[in-house]
Amino acid sequence: MSKGPPTMRLDRLLANLGYGSRREAQRLAVMGLVTLDGEALRDGDQRIAVTPDLPSHMRVDGEPLDPPPGMIVVMNKPTGYTCSHKEPPLVYSLLPDRWRDREPAISTVGRLDKDTSGLLLLTDDGALLHKIIAPRSNVSKRYDVTLDRPLRGGEEKIFASGELMLESENTPLLPAQMEAVSPTHAFVTLTEGRYHQVRRMFAAVGNHVTALHRDRMGSLDLPADLAPGEFRLLTETELALVLQPR
Repeated sequence: MSKGPPTMRLDRLLANLGYGSRREAQRLAVMGLVTLDGEALRDGDQRIAVTPDLPSHMRVDGEPLDPPPGMIVVMNKPTGYTCSHKEPPLVYSLLPDRWRDREPAISTVGRLDKDTSGLLLLTDDGALLHKIIAPRSNVSKRYDVTLDRPLRGGEEKIFASGELMLESENTPLLPAQMEAVSPTHAFVTLTEGRYHQVRRMFAAVGNHVTALHRDRMGSLDLPADLAPGEFRLLTETELALVLQPR
């Protein structure tokens, strides 16, 4: 016997999505500002089936309900923003204000440093987050790298060797792929994510990264329709691409 979708009290659902406290959610319902398929839901105690398509049926103050828990967002992160919760400006400030009060909280799937732009995933699904970043998932990340000085010609072999040691570390890097585009432009693909790894890799071979942009995770390319700072929900098809080798 198959189980139906999970249910949640309306006031708790709205509170968890950041619409205010449970008392404030009850007030929204009493005022007739919460509707399901056009019908007002005036009882905040009633249970609602929480399905992925709920935002297409429920409206709050005339606007579609925010995505229910389990969402994953793809963002084109601009430079100048951090993925931490402490050092502003934060990437979370690019999301709707209400999303900062969601429960479970939204977190970045891995991190891009302040001076790195490009494909960033965010989710409130802890199990999914750990699945993507777990070493056994072997999710690759490709970076578009601009360099200060011309390549010497041996970097591709050094990065692929599995023997490159970074300063202050005692474990060699896993093999990484490099594709030279021009003397000062290359693509680098990694399957791990050490601190400032791409920048430190090029520092180890006597070069300096002047611009870094992540354009791919797994088989998912950064959507061409996302300008820097823009985001949207990731589709199920796109999520499958993240976990698919390329």
